[in-house]
Amino acid sequence: MTERIEHLRTAIETIHNCKAEHEGSIVVVEKFRNETVWDGVVESFDLTGHPKAKRCYAWSYQDKVVTQHVNVLEIPPVVSPVTAVRASMAAEVKGKNEKL
Repeated sequence: MTERIEHLRTAIETIHNCKAEHEGSIVVVEKFRNETVWDGVVESFDLTGHPKAKRCYAWSYQDKVVTQHVNVLEIPPVVSPVTAVRASMAAEVKGKNEKL
C-alpha cells in the first residue's frame, strides 16, 4: 500500500470511526462543456463498522503547500467514484457561494 493510500485510509478511519480496507483505484475525468474540470485518481475503501455506509471514496490534492484529503461516503445519491467527485465539487461550490 502506498503512503498516499495509507494516509487516506487513516483519515477515513479517524473521521468516520470505523475500519477501512483499500479496494481499488479508479481514474476519474470530469468534464463540463468539453473542458476538464476534475482529473484524478479516486481510491475506493470498503468500510466495516460504519452505521450508514459500506464504502468510502477518497483522494488528495495540494492546496498551496498543504495536502488536503477528501473522503465521501457511498450514501445515495453517491453511488460511485464519479458521483463522489461530483458531490464534492457541488459542496465546494455551495460553500463558496454561502461565503459571499
